[in-house]
Order: sequence, then structure tokens, then C-alpha cells
Amino acid sequence: MIYLFIEFLDELIFGVSEAAWPLIRDELGLTYIQIGLAISLPGFLANFLEPLIFLLGDVWKRRTIILVGGCLFAFSLILTGTSQTFMIFLLSYILYHPASGAFVSLSQASLMDADPERREQNMARWTFAGSVGVVAGPILLGGAAYLGFGWRGLFIGLALISLVILAMARKRISMAEISPSEGLILTKFLKQFSKVGSALRQKHVLRWLVLLEFSDLMLDVLYGFLPLYFVDVLNFTPAQAAFSVAIWSGVGLLGDYLLIPLLERVRGLDYLRFSVWVELILFPIFLTVSVDWFRLVLLGLMGFFNSGWYAILKAKLFDALPDSSGTALALDNVSGFIGKLIPFGIGVAAQNFGLGPSMWLLLAGPIALLVGLPRRALDTRT
Repeated sequence: MIYLFIEFLDELIFGVSEAAWPLIRDELGLTYIQIGLAISLPGFLANFLEPLIFLLGDVWKRRTIILVGGCLFAFSLILTGTSQTFMIFLLSYILYHPASGAFVSLSQASLMDADPERREQNMARWTFAGSVGVVAGPILLGGAAYLGFGWRGLFIGLALISLVILAMARKRISMAEISPSEGLILTKFLKQFSKVGSALRQKHVLRWLVLLEFSDLMLDVLYGFLPLYFVDVLNFTPAQAAFSVAIWSGVGLLGDYLLIPLLERVRGLDYLRFSVWVELILFPIFLTVSVDWFRLVLLGLMGFFNSGWYAILKAKLFDALPDSSGTALALDNVSGFIGKLIPFGIGVAAQNFGLGPSMWLLLAGPIALLVGLPRRALDTRT
């Protein structure tokens, strides 16, 4: 399905960019604060625009929005690969986020709308496709470095791949599948906009929004700082750091694959609660152990047991807002106003207290899930 190819591409780019931070940092001469800013600010700014894009995707030509987003998506990658200063580099990331929202996130919403009864299973497949991309990213970066291609040439190459997938999407996304709603678009848009405020007052929606943000501490936020942690704290080379991150994401890929059949037999929340306990045990040991090979084993186990966190929680959010997938995405962005500031806060802490001690802040993620997950059988509105 074309939607899964789009998610694979997005996470492939993410895998490359996160593993490339040591190389980007050295070439552009970035500080921890600038890195934290580059990770946080684009997503924070996108939270002002993306909710409007997602709400529009519920009432207007979603196919058109996806394709236009894909064009800007490819252009932002070209800008990243050709940037010579931090400001241009930051600008490329600022453009990338809303473009990805239109191209990738609305594709996710369309996948969720395709079969509402199997949202957890389809989100697991979506996450698996993304995990393949995350694993392939550092490997692709390592191969490009070995061939002398460099991170800049790789981003240009990814832009070309984006255009190929965009051409596939143009042919395979049915116009009828996501046709515009009848009636006045502005009226329908304002009606959808009013749903956001109403939904934010519902506890069953707020639960999943908050837990999604905290779960990201052990997912994308951890992934963003892992290469720097291995290089700056553990004294690994950039190549060794990329290999270490590939272990985390590679074992996580196995976990994402096994999650697909598991969800046919086990309630997603039951598995999620168990895995949170495991992460609470593994992560402190990972930060304190001094044997490198054992640390890598722990890293792999952490990647395995955080599989399914995003898929299950996001599926629950879509379940809480049936027939309004764009609104669900918009709400996720609204909650991200705070969540996207977290990497910047960690960057500031790392600049002042060191990256090693600052990594302990990520434990707030599994602790929040432990407290916030429901402890009894509940329907989709809980």
C-alpha cells in the first residue's frame, strides 16, 4: 500500500538525519543548544500550521493536500543537503515538518479511515514500515560515508526518492477515496475547528494525547540524542555510534514485526503496561553499566520492548475520535506545543550539566505511562 511506502520514506529520512548529527555538528560547528533548537523549534512552529492542514484534510481535497505536501517535502530535503549555515539548515527543517504533516500524517489518517475496526493492527503495520526505514537510515548513512558520498549528497538522493514515491502516490491514491465534502468548505472547516476545543475538554482524549507526548521520550527523543551520547559521553567514533543506534532500531524492528501477530491475540494496553515496566528497569542499567558489549545488549532490549508504544497509543487516539481522523491529528499537534520543547530543554540541560546526567530526564516517559495507563478493561472512549 502506498501509505506504507510514504511512512517508510519519512522514517528513512529520520534515521539518516538522527544518525548524522555528529557529522552535521562537526561540519556546521553546532553547539548542543543549536542542536536542541534544530530538533525542537521546527516541530514547535509546525504545531501552529499543521492543525489547520489536518482539519482541512477532513473537509476538503485530502489527495491534493497530500501531493502538494510531497512536493514541499522533497524541496526541504534539497535545502538541507545544500545548506552552508545553521540558519539555512534550520530553515530546511522548519519547512520539512509541515510538509511531512501534509504528506505523511494525512496518509496515516487515510490508512486509519480505510478500516476503523483494525486500527491497532494497521498502526502496527504502519509502525513496522517506519521501523524498517529507521533501521535502514544509519546503514544508508554508513554506506554513503564509505563511498565518500557524505550526508549532503545523501539528502539530495533522498529528495529524488521522494519524488519517485510522490509520482506513485499521484497514481495510486484514489480521488474518490478522499474527495471533498459537500457544502461550503469554510463552514465545514470552522465546524471541525470547533471540535478541537470540545475534544480537548474530554478526559478520554486528553489521556491519549498526554501519554503520546511522554512516550516519545523513549522513542524519537532518545533516538535523537543517542548518537551524541555514544560519541560525547562514551567516546565512540561516529561510525561506532551509528552502528550502536542501528542495534537499537534493528532490534526494535523485530519487535515491531512481532507486534503485528501479537495484537491478534493480546490486548494492546496489556502489552503496553508490561513493556513500560521492562523499560523502567532497563534504561537506568543502560546509563550506569560500564561494559560496552553489555550496554549494547541492553540497548537492543530497550528497542525491542518499546515497540508498539506509538502504534497502540495513536490507535487509541483515533478510536477516541471516530470519523474525524484529521481532527485527531490536529489534537496531537496541539499537545505537541509542549512536547516539542522537551528536546530543547534536554539540550539546554546537556550544555549546562553534561549530556550524561541529562539523559536521566528521559525516564519521565515510562513513569508517565505507568501512572496514566488505565488499569481495567475500558472501551475506546477511555
